[in-house]
Amino acid sequence: MKKNGLFSRLLILLCFLFLYAPILVLVVFSFNASKSKAVWAGFTLDWYVELFHNGMILNALWVTLAVSALAAVIATVMGTAAAIGFRNLRRRTRSVCMTVNNIPLTNADIITGVSMMLLFLLAVSAWNGSLGRMLGIKWNMGFWSLLIAHITFDVPNVILSVTPKLRQLDPNIYEAAQDLGDHGFHAFRKVVLPEIMPGVVNGLIIAFTLSIDDFVISYFTAGAQTQTLSMVIYSMAKKRVSPEINALSTLMFAAVVALMVIVNLRQARQDRQARKRRETLSAQ
Repeated sequence: MKKNGLFSRLLILLCFLFLYAPILVLVVFSFNASKSKAVWAGFTLDWYVELFHNGMILNALWVTLAVSALAAVIATVMGTAAAIGFRNLRRRTRSVCMTVNNIPLTNADIITGVSMMLLFLLAVSAWNGSLGRMLGIKWNMGFWSLLIAHITFDVPNVILSVTPKLRQLDPNIYEAAQDLGDHGFHAFRKVVLPEIMPGVVNGLIIAFTLSIDDFVISYFTAGAQTQTLSMVIYSMAKKRVSPEINALSTLMFAAVVALMVIVNLRQARQDRQARKRRETLSAQ
C-alpha cells in the first residue's frame, strides 16, 4: 500500500508539473531583464510598465474582455431560455433539438469559423449593396460580427449546463407557485431560477472561458480592423513574442488564481455555516 501510495503521489506530481511548468516558466521570464527566452539577465519590472504603455495589446485585451463578457451574458440568457423551452417540448421533438444543439459542440472550429465568415461576408455584401446604400450606412465585419460569432458557439454550452438542473427540478413546482398566488415571470424568478442557478452560473463561466480563449473562430470573423488578444499573440509568434505578453499572461493567471481562492473560501465558509445550522437543529 505504501508503494502504491508513493507511486500515486509521484504520478500526481508529474501531472501537475506537466500542466503548470510552462506557466511557471512564463511567470519567471516576465521578470527577466532581457528579451531572451533562454537567458536570465536579472530581475526587472520594466515589462509590466511597458505593458501599460502598449496600446495595441491593451486594445486587444479590452476587445477580448468586452466580447467575452457580452457574449457570456447574452448567451446565458438565450441558453437558459432555450433549455427551458426544450424541457417543455415532447420527448421526440426535444431529442431532435438537443441533437441539433450538440452539432456545434462536435463540429471543428475551423469549419464553424469559415462558415460564419462566409455568412457574414454575404450579409455585408447584401446590406451594403441594398439598404445600406440607400440609408448611407455601411457595415463591415468587426466587433459586432465577432460578438455574434461568440454568442453562437456559447449558447449550446449554456444549454448543456442548464439542462441537468432542469431535469432535477420538480416539473410541478411552477404550477404550485401559481396555485399559491404567484404568476408569470415573478414566479419563475422566485421559484424556478434559484433551483437552476448553479447550472446557469456554470454555463456563464463556461461561456466566458470559451470566449476569452477562442482563436480560430475569432480569426475568421473579426474582420481586418478588430483583433483579440489571441490574434495579437499569434501575429507576434510569427516573429518574436513580446515580453509584455508574458507580463499580461502573469497578471491574468494571478487574477484567475485569486478568483479561485476567493470562490473556494466562500464555499468553505458556506459549508461551515450549513454544518453549524444542521448541528444546531439536531441539538434542538
